[in-house]
Amino acid sequence: MNTTPPGGEYAPHLHEHRAPGEPARPVRAAASAAAPTRLADEFFYLAHDDQTGRSRLFESATAHGLAAALLLELYGEGRITFEGRHIRVIDTLPPRDWLRHLVLDRLVAEPRHTATRTWLAFLGTTAYEQVATRMWQRGFLRQQQVGRLWRQRIIYIPTDVNTAAWSWARLSYQLRRYQRLNAFDAALAGLALHTALDPILLDGAPQATRAFLREQVNQTPLPLRDLLADLGAVVGGAVLSHRTT
Repeated sequence: MNTTPPGGEYAPHLHEHRAPGEPARPVRAAASAAAPTRLADEFFYLAHDDQTGRSRLFESATAHGLAAALLLELYGEGRITFEGRHIRVIDTLPPRDWLRHLVLDRLVAEPRHTATRTWLAFLGTTAYEQVATRMWQRGFLRQQQVGRLWRQRIIYIPTDVNTAAWSWARLSYQLRRYQRLNAFDAALAGLALHTALDPILLDGAPQATRAFLREQVNQTPLPLRDLLADLGAVVGGAVLSHRTT
C-alpha cells in the first residue's frame, strides 16, 4: 500500500493548484478523483464521517483544528512561524490560494496581536465555512440543506467516499504498522492528537500505537510543536467549559 500522501512532503516549497482569488459567489469545480494536498482539507476529512459528513468531534475542536491547519499551511509555505506562544509573519508575499491569502492578510493587518491562542480563537469562528467552501469549489464536497423550513442549514458531504476516506486510512495504516510519518502526515497526526481525534483514529489499537503517534508528533520541528501545544490547550479548555455548563 502506498502511504505517501498526494502532494509529497509537507514542506516550505510545497505549492498546490492556483487559486488567484476568492470569487464573490463560489463556483463549484468539477469533481476530481485526486485527493487534496492542503492540510486543512485533509483535517476536514479526518474530522468528518466520509459518507455522511457528520462531525466526529464537538464543534469547537473541529473549528480550532481547522484554524490551526490553516496556520500550518502558511507555515509550510514559509509565510509565518511560531515562537513560543506567538505567531511571527516572515514573508508577506500573498499566497496563490485565496484562503491562505485571506488569513495572511489578517495576520499582517493586526501586528499588535501575535498570541497564537488569540488567532486560533479568531480564525476558528469562520474556519469551518471557509475550508468547506474551498473544498466545495474544488469539487471535494457538495452542499445539502438540512433541518426544518425555519431552521434550515447547509452541511457539506464528500462527493467521493474513497477520496474522503484516504486521509483516515493512510494515517491509521501507517501508525498501526509503526511506519515513520513524513512531514505532512506528522502535522496531520499532530492535529488529530491535539483535537482528541486519536482515540477514534486508533480505535482498537494497542497502547504502543498511541505512544508511537505521540513520538512521531514530538519529533516534529519546534515551531509546529509550539502551535500544537496551544491548540491542545485551547481545545482542552473548550472541553472543560462544555462539561461544566
